[in-house]
Amino acid sequence: MRRVATMLLASLWVACSAPPGARPAPTATSDLPRRLDDARFSAAAVQGLAADRGVAAYAGRWPTDGLPGADERRVHVPADGAPARGAAEPLVTIVVFSDFECPFCSRLNPTLGRLLESHPDDVRVVFRQFPLPMHRHAEDAAEAALEAFAQRGDAGFWEMHDLIFANQRALERPDLERYAQGAGLDVHRFARALDEGAYEAAVDADVAMGRQAGVRGTPAFFLNGRVLVGAQPFELVDAVVREEIALARAAMDAGVPRHHLYAAAMAAVSRTAAVDRARAAPREPPRPEPPRRPERREPPEDTVYHVPIEGSPARGPRTALVTIVELGDVECPFCERVQGTLSELRERYGSDLRIVWKHNPLPFHSNALPAAMALEEARAQRGERAFWRMHDLLFENRSELDREHLEEYARAVGLNVRRFRRALDEERHRDVIERDVALARRLGATGTPTFFVNGVKLRGAQPLERFVERVDERLADARARLARGTRRQDLYEAVIADGLADVESWREGQRRPVAISVPEGAPWRGARDGVVTIQVFSDFECPFCARVRPTVERLLDEYPSQVRLVWRNLPLPMHDHAELAAEAAMEVYAQGGNDAFWAFHDLLFDHQRALSPDDLEGYAEQLGALDMVRFREALRDHRHRGAIEADVEAARATGEGLGTPAFLIGGRVVQGAQPYEVFRDAVERALEPDGNADGG
Repeated sequence: MRRVATMLLASLWVACSAPPGARPAPTATSDLPRRLDDARFSAAAVQGLAADRGVAAYAGRWPTDGLPGADERRVHVPADGAPARGAAEPLVTIVVFSDFECPFCSRLNPTLGRLLESHPDDVRVVFRQFPLPMHRHAEDAAEAALEAFAQRGDAGFWEMHDLIFANQRALERPDLERYAQGAGLDVHRFARALDEGAYEAAVDADVAMGRQAGVRGTPAFFLNGRVLVGAQPFELVDAVVREEIALARAAMDAGVPRHHLYAAAMAAVSRTAAVDRARAAPREPPRPEPPRRPERREPPEDTVYHVPIEGSPARGPRTALVTIVELGDVECPFCERVQGTLSELRERYGSDLRIVWKHNPLPFHSNALPAAMALEEARAQRGERAFWRMHDLLFENRSELDREHLEEYARAVGLNVRRFRRALDEERHRDVIERDVALARRLGATGTPTFFVNGVKLRGAQPLERFVERVDERLADARARLARGTRRQDLYEAVIADGLADVESWREGQRRPVAISVPEGAPWRGARDGVVTIQVFSDFECPFCARVRPTVERLLDEYPSQVRLVWRNLPLPMHDHAELAAEAAMEVYAQGGNDAFWAFHDLLFDHQRALSPDDLEGYAEQLGALDMVRFREALRDHRHRGAIEADVEAARATGEGLGTPAFLIGGRVVQGAQPYEVFRDAVERALEPDGNADGG
């Protein structure tokens, strides 16, 4: 019988942790997750669930032999109460456990779309949430998608699903609110749902359901209960679908109504993936796993931020009672959408309103930075009137912002085009833009558009009514200040004078310092007696760990006598080769010391897709001077597993939900392949007199 191989492709930057106890999802049968947990998916429990659905009579009518795929192991996975698309009465139900921040989940989506196109009357896709703990934004994105489902049903969910996956690298809270706006949701209701954690229980229930079904990484999907894992190619998945269609038709021939096919397939389940693995796998001591990520704190909604505007282009008088600062990106569709609202506000409030522009070009908008430079060059040549003319032209032509079109707009505004070209070629205004971007980062304005209305944050392309509400609030405050003697021309500076200037510093103030002692004998590099010790928790199979290497090198180069880097192992459970690679690296360290370790470290990261035992042995042989018999014995006997587990336990004990890469710098955790400036700022903070330089 032909078998379809299961490929264990796992999401990166995550570690699967035991989720909180499953709570009932509001849209599903309330006691289902609990009952599945209690029954451990025994055959009797599956039969009982089939009876609950009124399909006990069909429990023995799903083919179990005689056809391709009939004897494949199946896992019971409920499909009701979750977002779905495709056939109303399918022959094949595909339940997908997915994570909005997982690159492999994104890669699988075209395959699923093609399946729906190829089998429009026979295939249905059901979406289950499985946010991996080390994807910092995955759980928020999952809750955002469920609120879209609550507001607009399946259509709203899938529109939000597509928006999130299309912008996978921009999933901060302001980004999610922009996507909600783009999906036609009530943004107030959306924000309230996320603030209140309205869907935490529903997400937890899906995660618990997935874990009981044996899900450990994403994407994992079940075709009438048959398990596939990873971003499998269309041809492989389509072959399984066709087998399942044939089995479903055979079940219908045996008397199963079409609308009960999935229940009949579930009733054919005899045992779970977890039971199979427990019987077949050798017993190994359990590894400690990092916890779920901690809640990300945000300042209160009415917080006033310190948003300096000196030198920025403005529309409206300096004596305006209310100043709206927009941090925008001219390639952003939501920034374009809100321009009409801002025009209405200017007409409504007249000289009481001033609008100030600051640049925040997002890295995934390829034309945003050149367009921002074009704006600044227009201002440099012909002043603020030319800036705003260029601003309006760019938004009117947002889909045509390539270099040729930018030069056309420069001519239309009356600029010296030769000088314009030279300014863009030399990136003459990059420093102005980078200052604005740095300000945006300090203020927590990671998405566009973000507004500050007399210092109070308002995210996204909000409707006119929301702006009016916020402006009227600020007008009342401004008039009260005037009554107390503040001059109009000094009003804005007085309002923001004591405002919050750095959101991350505020978060740090809310967060307890993280202290982890540096273990004796851990691999290290940099300054032996460095003032600042950076502990890096890393995984040799994680692409983000590879991506951050040049940043770490730059940090060591720029702080040669002040920074010591200490290696800690955090192999993520869903990376098949990560733990053995860590054991190999520690054996190299045991035999050859720091120099050998870091040379082996570089070899592993340079060959991340080739980390089999034979590959690891080959890299060790390349180093020379190692005792290869001892190396093989160390891997066979898992000689260094205890040290690796100690590192994993240290990461877990922080309570920070560490993923990879994670850096502990002066009591502060820096997660992920962040820009160099984030690391530099953390080091500088640790170097301050009251900083926690050793991080322990």
